[in-house]
Amino acid sequence: MAAGFGVFAPPASAAGHRVHPGDSIQDAVDSARPGDIITVMPGTYHENVLITKRLTLRGWGERTVIRPPAAKTLPATPKASGRAAPTCSQADTGICVMGTEEQPVTGVEIRALTVSGFKRNGIWASYTDRLSVERVISQNNSTWGIAQERSTRGFFRDNIARDNAESGIFIANTVAREGGATDTRGAVIRGNRLTGNRIGVTVRRVRNLTVSGNNLTGNCGGVFVVGDEGEPGAGDLTIRGNRIHENNKFCKGNSRLPDIQGVGVVLTGAEETIVRSNSIRGNVGSSPLSGGILLFKSFVGATNTDNVIEDNVVRDNRPADLANQGAGSGNQFRNNRCETSVPTGMC
Repeated sequence: MAAGFGVFAPPASAAGHRVHPGDSIQDAVDSARPGDIITVMPGTYHENVLITKRLTLRGWGERTVIRPPAAKTLPATPKASGRAAPTCSQADTGICVMGTEEQPVTGVEIRALTVSGFKRNGIWASYTDRLSVERVISQNNSTWGIAQERSTRGFFRDNIARDNAESGIFIANTVAREGGATDTRGAVIRGNRLTGNRIGVTVRRVRNLTVSGNNLTGNCGGVFVVGDEGEPGAGDLTIRGNRIHENNKFCKGNSRLPDIQGVGVVLTGAEETIVRSNSIRGNVGSSPLSGGILLFKSFVGATNTDNVIEDNVVRDNRPADLANQGAGSGNQFRNNRCETSVPTGMC
């Protein structure tokens, strides 16, 4: 047990590998059989790690740290579906889990590691199914802390994502292009601590996902649900039981978004999303996105439709606790404990 992260003995049926300081994590991954467990002992490891098969990679929490290599070297490139898979070092990312459209990588587990200081992402996954990331610390990375695209049934629990330049946790259909939302088949973001990031959690162009029981504070924005005009639309999501307080860090705008500060929950281009039983307090700013819960007009013309905002405690947010903008229809605000709304009368 280290820093609150449990490290458990592997089942008897699984082969075990131990990696010690000075050893290569990538060498252990390459030599592992599907289903093996790799335990990375306490220490600092300067490398990028690419996973293309089912295995468990686990460490000792804050005592097992993966950082960028001192000099960039390309590891041997494993094969995936008969084709060369991209190396994680080329992506400037700590840990990559990479399948293909024809053969997604299934059942990878990453547990109790610290991934810090990479030029892009702490953990990046593409074409995966049932990826599990638990009790990981991802910090000070220059894009996302933990990110996934083109994937299903991901499970992200009890992680810490802090001080990443973009989202602490980012789930998307694909980052390379627009298009209809991906059905994540029940992905879960639960019990994470997200602080000091540009945005705590972003879910972009996906469906069938739950964001619950997370603690988001000190980010520029808390939770963003983002859709566009593609079909199927983004939505069928649940945001429940989160603590979203004082996300008042200032982040300068870019070509896609205005300045971000004091943002609790934003829905833009979302449909049939439930925002229920959250505590959203003290999110204060002067950005067009600032406030407690905001249904925001889409930059690309997509509307917010048939969303339900209910049973939340939404107080001390400025300029308003609740706001409904744009031309969407069927959105309902029910039984929220709040003081101010735009338009008036929703509290």
